[in-house]
Amino acid sequence: MPDNSKSRRPLKSRGTAWASALTRFFLGTGITPNQISLLGVGISIIGAGAMLITDGRPWLWLLAALCIQLRLLANMLDGLVAVEGQKGSPLGALFNELPDRVEDSLFLIAAGYAADFAWMGWLAALLAALTAYVRAVGGSLGQASDFRGPMAKPHRMAALTLGALASFFVALAGGDVPVMLYILAIIIAGCVITLWRRTAGIAARLQDAAK
Repeated sequence: MPDNSKSRRPLKSRGTAWASALTRFFLGTGITPNQISLLGVGISIIGAGAMLITDGRPWLWLLAALCIQLRLLANMLDGLVAVEGQKGSPLGALFNELPDRVEDSLFLIAAGYAADFAWMGWLAALLAALTAYVRAVGGSLGQASDFRGPMAKPHRMAALTLGALASFFVALAGGDVPVMLYILAIIIAGCVITLWRRTAGIAARLQDAAK
């Protein structure tokens, strides 16, 4: 995967000591960036599956929250290993994008079923994919990738993580607050705003370039 600053999501965590240590560890194992990307998909399958069977097993919400964060970690490490270890491959860009879309959909759709509002999970997954699509359209037009939110991938995953943790404590207390329903509503509304901002940004830059 090439180190293209125009297409890489800006993450402060990339420059941390722990990220460097993890990158060195994975470089020492011989695992490839594409394999790390696939590992993220596997983690997401486990986390989404945990969301679907939380009835009577509140601890599974903690597993889901952990898997969401581990998914994000895998998403970061595949790029770091590719760039820092110079292990990029011709398929790197493909493995960098497609697993992300699969992982997003797995978690969001599972959250919909966990909330007993499956359609909201599917709608959130569709809107999340569209935000990535609009970003890709901007890139195809020669523009820098637009990672603005309010519901870019890190924001969606942060919301789901908080929702999973809150669901755990609610279930532990014997409550019946539909936490994930509210979380999905926030994600859907935020994705609509994100789509508008990114599309409007592309249009504005195209108009400026034509002047």
